[in-house]
Amino acid sequence: MTVESDLFGRLRAALDGDAAIDLFRGAIHRDSITGNEANVVAYLADAMRKLGLSDVTTADFLPGRPNVWGERKGAGGGKRLLFIGHTDVVHVDGWRENWAGTEREDPFGAAIVDGAIWGRGAGDLKAGITSSLAAMALLDAAGIQLAGDVSFAFVGDEESGQPGTGVSAGIKDYVARMEAGEVERPDFVIYVEPTQLAVYPAQIGFFITDITITGRSAYFGVPELGKDALRASHAAMSALWKHSEVISARAEHALVGRSFLLITGLSGGGYIAVPEKCELSLIRKLLPGESLDQAAAEIEAAVRGAIDDPDIAVDFSYPAGRDHALGGTAAEIDAGSPEVAMLSQAIGSALSGRGTIQGAPFWSESPFFVNRLGIPAVYCAPGDIRNCHTYNEHVEIEEFLAGVIGFAAFMARFCGTVD
Repeated sequence: MTVESDLFGRLRAALDGDAAIDLFRGAIHRDSITGNEANVVAYLADAMRKLGLSDVTTADFLPGRPNVWGERKGAGGGKRLLFIGHTDVVHVDGWRENWAGTEREDPFGAAIVDGAIWGRGAGDLKAGITSSLAAMALLDAAGIQLAGDVSFAFVGDEESGQPGTGVSAGIKDYVARMEAGEVERPDFVIYVEPTQLAVYPAQIGFFITDITITGRSAYFGVPELGKDALRASHAAMSALWKHSEVISARAEHALVGRSFLLITGLSGGGYIAVPEKCELSLIRKLLPGESLDQAAAEIEAAVRGAIDDPDIAVDFSYPAGRDHALGGTAAEIDAGSPEVAMLSQAIGSALSGRGTIQGAPFWSESPFFVNRLGIPAVYCAPGDIRNCHTYNEHVEIEEFLAGVIGFAAFMARFCGTVD
């Protein structure tokens, strides 16, 4: 028997699947729509203390909105690993109506249906949070002591669906504590966004641009007295679509594809009059290495170049600043690094066909580590991003339990063990 098969044999024999599932379902039961993170943080802090983690700390990143973190100190001589994820979930508008009269009616009921656990936040990302904690419990049950440290941090304000929220205030506070030396830096980070247990060493960047085009209204019978903002917006959109084709043709990233922009909203018009104002919204996808500042400047130049009337004003705003004032930067680490390979192998051994190396088609908070702190980070966790934020949010139980085993195996391999 190989050392690898011996490790997985011990982990599978020691796994208490019911306890891990109960931990997961309990987290879903706690409504933690963005702004209400305290509800689930109290639950997680209690679970972390029961697990015997040391220095379990809760601290507000904004009034009444706490983060929580803690760690398991190893025997010494090993590397330090961090599992991190966001505690907040998106709204549940329409969920009850969609599932009325079924076991899935309660968005926080954590119903078990057809071998999966359903509910808001199941995939995004309470499966990831609880599978990482359950992995530590599994190592204890298997009698495996780590040489290195494993830390856990669960932060708020990642989701952006609620007014005045979703600017990554939670992780900004946590990273600032790390920079100040209050929290120890890890050697490697797993951010537990849902990946179906793939490993994502690269992710896209993004920014949102709101464009306000202001002309001058006039009665419809004398349109020559006005300045038509709606006509100007047509010229702007044509220029933006052409610009999207140009940036898409520049380069293709092996894991995250090509850049583009998508116009996501248009509003404007007048009542039997020349439209005075029109508002556009767009989102720009960026590849690793692309500059947000340069990309924004190109968009502004494209719009201003299309609207050549000096009497029409054009204003730009960027409402979704994250790790950059304009938005969120793209990030990548070496997909062939030993840590990525080790995690891929651990997950693949836990569930056949998983642990593949892919790119994140979303933005989340790993750039705070990769770009700001220079610490390698990946995304990996149970859950399918395609059903998150929908009425169909669920996680397969088999996948969740494989995540528990895979994370435990990676902890043992990365941090080292003590006989």
